Amino acid sequence: MTLLGFIDDVLDVPWRVKLVLPSIAALPLLMAYAGHTTIIIPKPLIPYVGLKVLDLGFIYKIYMWFLAIFCTNCINIHAGLNGLEVGQTVVIASAILIHNVMQIGASSDPEYQQAHAFSVYLVQPLLATSMALLSYNWYPSSVFVGDTYTYFAGMTMAVVGILGHFSETLLIFFLAQVLNFLLSVPQLFGFRHCPRHRLPRFDPQTGLLTGTDDGTLVNFYLRMFGRKSENSLCVHLLLVQALGCCICFGLRYLLTGWYK
Repeated sequence: MTLLGFIDDVLDVPWRVKLVLPSIAALPLLMAYAGHTTIIIPKPLIPYVGLKVLDLGFIYKIYMWFLAIFCTNCINIHAGLNGLEVGQTVVIASAILIHNVMQIGASSDPEYQQAHAFSVYLVQPLLATSMALLSYNWYPSSVFVGDTYTYFAGMTMAVVGILGHFSETLLIFFLAQVLNFLLSVPQLFGFRHCPRHRLPRFDPQTGLLTGTDDGTLVNFYLRMFGRKSENSLCVHLLLVQALGCCICFGLRYLLTGWYK
């Protein structure tokens, strides 16, 4: 995925091709996947379904395939500010690490613990190197990451979630990216004109950013809460990201024992 991200940086690959590249890169992951393809039916639905555990088979692998495509592209789409790409990776990776440690401590199943331990082995170096990179990428940035990093970070977290068997939780950690994707759908799928870069408008006299009509979370936030400096806007968006991760932990705590 790093190689494909580099190709994108050099050749300016169109959006429709960007959706195809991660799907190719995810195939070895799916072929090597040896875990279960079952889902636990939520307790309120068990009387209607008649099963506690449902084996989805190849449908589960198709879901993982789409998850890998989404995670890889969503970091790249939710971008454009100094520190935003690396910052959101640091926040999500930190949440993943905390989740893994909590699950290892709460479970007595060796196989379940090993899956989360494997996830820790991958996410720790991602978090450590991203934190070092963030010190150079923070506003005013002296290092620009490009698609090479965003594709790599997204695919790494997809692999962590899939092989750690917590893909549902991972998707909630990406709550801000899901919202950004939904806002971007009309432009990404050609219903509205989609420029190469959907960045907010910069006012050189005030140094503030103004939201445009483009469908991104960056522009939406500016339209909702007014003009902000690039540094301030990045901090606000990272706080939104952290809030989404906190909501995920809250949902798991509140629904455990009742929902599953």
